[in-house]
Amino acid sequence: MSTGAPDPLAVESRRWLRLAKDDLLGARALLDRDDVAPRLACFLAQQAAEKAIKGRLTRRGVDFPRTHDLVALRALLPEDLRRGVDLEAAKELSAWAVTGRYPGDAPDASRAQAMQAVELASRIVSPRRR
Repeated sequence: MSTGAPDPLAVESRRWLRLAKDDLLGARALLDRDDVAPRLACFLAQQAAEKAIKGRLTRRGVDFPRTHDLVALRALLPEDLRRGVDLEAAKELSAWAVTGRYPGDAPDASRAQAMQAVELASRIVSPRRR
């Protein structure tokens, strides 16, 4: 018998996906600006992909560690959902979790890299049904 109460996993999953879409919108908005470093769009693209994956894991009731490693998170996805997260995209975007925020050995992101990161994240946030 249904109580009419919303499924808490579905509610939390939708919250993750809403935040993922917000981050993706922010990344796209930054691409339109010449006065903002492209690395910030790369970072938000990584965050969008991370939140989208975590939302899918939440919906399926899969616990996940606190990590920005999209490859590790992808590995936790059930097979039917894993196909919507390209492994190479996960690898490329994972680097921006740190590279986009801290100075280090990596050069600053280019506009082309930011555009690529946003495109990869878009595919993860809203995968096309095959």
